[in-house]
Amino acid sequence: MSSRSSKRSHGGHSSGSSRGSRRSTQQSVAQLIESLNTRRVNTLTELRRIERVAADSTEEEQLAFQGPMTSAWTYYVNSNNFLNELRGLTRNYPFSSDALDGAKWRVNNDPESNRSWNYAWLVLVKMRDESMINAYASVEAAKPEMWGGRIPDPEEARELADCFAWEWNEAVNQMLRHWESPPTTTGY
Repeated sequence: MSSRSSKRSHGGHSSGSSRGSRRSTQQSVAQLIESLNTRRVNTLTELRRIERVAADSTEEEQLAFQGPMTSAWTYYVNSNNFLNELRGLTRNYPFSSDALDGAKWRVNNDPESNRSWNYAWLVLVKMRDESMINAYASVEAAKPEMWGGRIPDPEEARELADCFAWEWNEAVNQMLRHWESPPTTTGY
């Protein structure tokens, strides 16, 4: 009997504590949503941190996160922060803005792009899955401005394209490692 009484009192204490904890969580969620809405958070790592919090939230909180999270990912990709982070990972051969713009265009015109709220992930996957990096690396490497105004011979251009492609693919793969599983509604 005393064990029941102790369980009841512990349960009562826990319930009051969980209400306080729930209020604190709601405040945290509201602060995170506010940081998304005001663009105070605009790096891949920080956006992923908030995305993880959203995934572990209640269904109601997830719904509250949905619009601001989608908007924050879109802003991140379109504001040059995404390109800057890619270029931070490709110091020897800066990532091509044309490749990024091409991937964004493809995502925007892909009916399957509604499978995720995460524009950055969609763009990275598009570049990887459609071998866009190799194509853009070849175009960049053949540009005369890469060769001091002269037209490179095919072997030179191929060698430079290989360097671009290797470093750019490494950057895309490194960024994709931020997701343990695809941020999709369909599982992929």
